[in-house]
Parts: sequence; C-alpha cells; structure tokens
Amino acid sequence: MIYLSLGSNLGNKEANIQRAYELIEQRIGPIKRRSSLYRTAPWGFSSPNEFLNSAIAIETSLSPRELLIATQEIEQIVGRKGKTDDSGYQDRIIDIDILYYNDLVINEPDLVIPHPLINKRDFVLKPLKEIYD
Repeated sequence: MIYLSLGSNLGNKEANIQRAYELIEQRIGPIKRRSSLYRTAPWGFSSPNEFLNSAIAIETSLSPRELLIATQEIEQIVGRKGKTDDSGYQDRIIDIDILYYNDLVINEPDLVIPHPLINKRDFVLKPLKEIYD
C-alpha cells in the first residue's frame, strides 16, 4: 500500500484537498482509505493560517519516481506555485508528500521514502494512524 499526506493552509483548504483527491484518483490510482481532516498549526514556520491535513492510502501502477512527478503536477494544478526551498517552509495551497511506498526504501536527493520526518510530525502521524493497517 502507498500512503500520502496532504495539507493546505491557503484559500478554501477543504476544497483544495478535495480537488487533490479527485486528481489523485484520475492520474494516480484509487484511494482505498482516507483519514478525517485534521486542523493543525503550521510546523517549521510561523503563519496565522492553520492547516487542514489528511492521509490517504492508494494503489497505483506508477513507479515511485512517476508518483513523485504526478503528485508535483497535481500540486501545480491545484494552485501551488513552488516547492519549499532553502529559505524554509511557507504557506501553501496544497502539499502532497509520499510517506510510504509499499516496503521500499529510497534515498535519492529529491526522493526519500519512507518520508524522513514522519515521526516528528503529529499532523502526519494522527491521520496516518487512522488509516494505517
């Protein structure tokens, strides 16, 4: 099973996540399980905008690299202008992270699976715990 984390703290957050769900099903594969939406404070930066976070379990025929490309394309379609850079985290319309891809371990400069910060982020752990088996 493949697990993704989604978050939004700009605009209509619930609609942003819903649109990402729709695009994931169209472009990547079926969503098998979906967590509740969790309201959380920003992590790693200061902002007055709280986040909505979710985790999903999906199936896909895409490789991990193809999945990364597809999630980045979906972020752009939903309205994200750029990924986090060296200046740090920032507000975003949508963020999609690959948490787990079956039992694979990948450590490349732009693709690390399992996601290296899972255990430090309650906004990932709580929704993931709800759907993980």
